[in-house]
Amino acid sequence: MPTLSPPDFWSRPGFVSGLLEPAAQAYAALGAARRALAKPYRARVPVICVGNLVVGGAGKTPIVESLAQMLVARGRKPAILSRGYGGSEPGPVQVDLARHGAGSVGDEPLMLSRVTSVWVGRDRAAAARAASDAGADCLIMDDGFQNPGLYKDLSLLAIDGGYGFGNGRVMPAGPLREPAIAGLTRTDAVVMMGDDWFGLIPRIKKPVLRAALTPINGADFSGKNLVAFAGIGRPEKFFATLEKIGAHLVARRDFPDHHVYSDTDLHALADEARAKDATLVTTEKDRARLAPPWRDRVVALAITVAWQDEDALSRMLDNVLRNG
Repeated sequence: MPTLSPPDFWSRPGFVSGLLEPAAQAYAALGAARRALAKPYRARVPVICVGNLVVGGAGKTPIVESLAQMLVARGRKPAILSRGYGGSEPGPVQVDLARHGAGSVGDEPLMLSRVTSVWVGRDRAAAARAASDAGADCLIMDDGFQNPGLYKDLSLLAIDGGYGFGNGRVMPAGPLREPAIAGLTRTDAVVMMGDDWFGLIPRIKKPVLRAALTPINGADFSGKNLVAFAGIGRPEKFFATLEKIGAHLVARRDFPDHHVYSDTDLHALADEARAKDATLVTTEKDRARLAPPWRDRVVALAITVAWQDEDALSRMLDNVLRNG
């Protein structure tokens, strides 16, 4: 499956984005019409959606994992719904670590299945039916905020505080999946990941939850020489996290989001690490895409979500679970 890196002009207004503005307006209009005409399926159990407004890199999948952990701790039986981006399986199918790989169900579902059941399906309504039939008493959508096929009882929008809305334009002129105002109007709350560098919070007229990604095994890398590589929405965030915990990055290699690593890629990375007497490190999401023999040769930085006001989030979950 081909993967692309976001173009530089998505980060700031400029000539190229201006030329693409007519196409962006057409894309936005088509998306709005699709949502207006849709008749979403209402699942038998509550549906919590974690989405974003920009393409990749906002931290929604760690948020989904955190919500699933919270619900499991409450004695609930959540199931996560994923489109399975990067995988060939159309679904609906429950992820099975014993027989599925990233090539069939995608990298994120493999990671999330460590916490609770994960159902992959391009048809979100069909996946919701299958998951609830299998015993789930609540559903968490990993992405799908712009997908009108399934009714959401609670929608959370993840925003990367260090990136915001990029140049503020819709694809292909910018990184937005839809106009920011339209998305913020539909959501129930926003999760601001990290510091709000662009001063968005005062302009958001919905509840804002503050959170940040925090390393779990950061001490394992402090003071060590690393060759770091990542194929995620914003690889620079991963590199910055490693440096913040005291690692020495002797090389950093970024790949397109959801990049499928070949043996050639990995041999080149391993040779570089060996030549520089360094450890080869990547993200958990990238490691899930490696062939099994390579997973033993590459370590991953594990992260979790630290909530600034977990009580506020708990009240939102209580409300949707009680009324759903």
